[in-house]
Amino acid sequence: MDTAATGLTFRDATDADVDELVALIESAYRGDASRAGWTTEADILQGQRTDPEGVLAVIKAPDGRLLTVEREGRIVACCQLEHRREHAYFGMFAVSPQLQGAGLGKVILTEAERLARETWGVTEMHMTVISVRDDLIAWYERRGYRRTGRMTPFPYGDERFGVPQRDDLEFELLVKELA
Repeated sequence: MDTAATGLTFRDATDADVDELVALIESAYRGDASRAGWTTEADILQGQRTDPEGVLAVIKAPDGRLLTVEREGRIVACCQLEHRREHAYFGMFAVSPQLQGAGLGKVILTEAERLARETWGVTEMHMTVISVRDDLIAWYERRGYRRTGRMTPFPYGDERFGVPQRDDLEFELLVKELA
């Protein structure tokens, strides 16, 4: 049995979850607390990763959902799923830094792909990843995602997405065919 999946509950986020979700997402990517896990962006971005308004917008999006993952009544992970015609978009993925590296992310990604396929009948999952995040991109590649080489600019100057610590940030589109 997959011990990473033991005791997990998946559900859609509600307005009441916003503060806990913002704290989770921030802890997984920014500041010294994020260094407890391997998904930290602390060396390339400072400032915030998201804010209550951004999380609430994902919760309220008519063509999407913010999936929360609980263990023992506490939110330990989340991810955004958005229906975009023939594909789904996967984003806002965060796993508590203390739980990273034990297979939980793989379990959540697999469940998100299943939900997107079964709920919307999509044939592809898309996501964007900061192109300099080689370790993170490699993790997704091991799970069947492929690099497309299609880049979009990082929103320099918009501190809602963080304060860049380097000038070469951009997002690369990763795609996976869903069987």
